[in-house]
Amino acid sequence: MKVIVQTDRLVLREYEEDEAEAFFKGKSDPEVLRFVPDKRWLDVEQARQVLVDHPIADYRKHGFGRGACIFKSTGEQIGFAGLKYLDELNEVDVAYRLMPAYWGLGLATEVARASVRFGFTKLGLNRIIGLAMPENIASVRVLEKAGMRYTETVAFLGSQFSKYVINRDEWERFSIVAWDKFQQCDAIRSSAHSPSPG
Repeated sequence: MKVIVQTDRLVLREYEEDEAEAFFKGKSDPEVLRFVPDKRWLDVEQARQVLVDHPIADYRKHGFGRGACIFKSTGEQIGFAGLKYLDELNEVDVAYRLMPAYWGLGLATEVARASVRFGFTKLGLNRIIGLAMPENIASVRVLEKAGMRYTETVAFLGSQFSKYVINRDEWERFSIVAWDKFQQCDAIRSSAHSPSPG
């Protein structure tokens, strides 16, 4: 199984056809589907066909595609994430879809940032977009935390989406600022745990 990216808590790797059952879970939960245009899948066989026709086909055609998101501490597959070329918009899109039990933990932001970094540093992309329904505030915040900016509302798969964009030069500037903030926070944490002088 080819690993796409790793973060502190997650592994994002390519799908294999025999993972249809785990893939099916993420497309049959009504909470997960609330802010996406997808219809609920009927069975595992339908999930298997989608795996073959989409992510697995994307790996062969484009060299990248959505991947299985694995929670390192348990080895559980908790959803999917990553980059995908959207023929309809002629854009590369970053997305994340995790099971509800893993919402609110910062995991979507973690994998979104890692996917964007992968796109610019490994794939040589110059631009990446993200799509979120305007009412999906949590998803919008993830895109913003990944350094993306709102540009317009677009029609996609029969629904209206807010389109967020980040270019390579914007990402480079964002990464420097984010790293500086991380170092400042780390210094504050270290100072708080250091013994008092005297």
